[in-house]
Amino acid sequence: MKLEDLLKTNDKLPESRKLVLNMIVTANHISEKLSEALKPFEVSNQQFNVLRILRGQKGKPANMSTIQERMVNKMSNTTRLVDKLIEKNLCERIVCPSNRRKVEIRITENGLDLLEQIDPEIDKVEQDFAMKINEKELLSLNEKLNELRS
Repeated sequence: MKLEDLLKTNDKLPESRKLVLNMIVTANHISEKLSEALKPFEVSNQQFNVLRILRGQKGKPANMSTIQERMVNKMSNTTRLVDKLIEKNLCERIVCPSNRRKVEIRITENGLDLLEQIDPEIDKVEQDFAMKINEKELLSLNEKLNELRS
């Protein structure tokens, strides 16, 4: 569907504005599809992101600033996200005995098990998007998006 149809406008938009609006609309569309895939598992996109970051630590705990800097969607409520994951027993808080202010977070076995269930569903969503363009276009689009962020 064309962007103008989606936005229900007949106005001639400058290509630069179309680019930005297209990226925002597409990002929101992808986010909605990911949310739908995660809904049965009762985790949000952001909670899923935190779990994947913690899994990437390969058993080593991570501090809050490490988690926040690695998040896809940088936000200030990382502590609240982690607290919810701890309530669900998907990760655990580790307090340093020698410095009680130093707190780190580690994924639990339950968190790893949940990711194992979620991964195929997310893979399917990602592949559904990727298969709409060929491999060369996929590589080119990824390269162009990297350039836009630099």
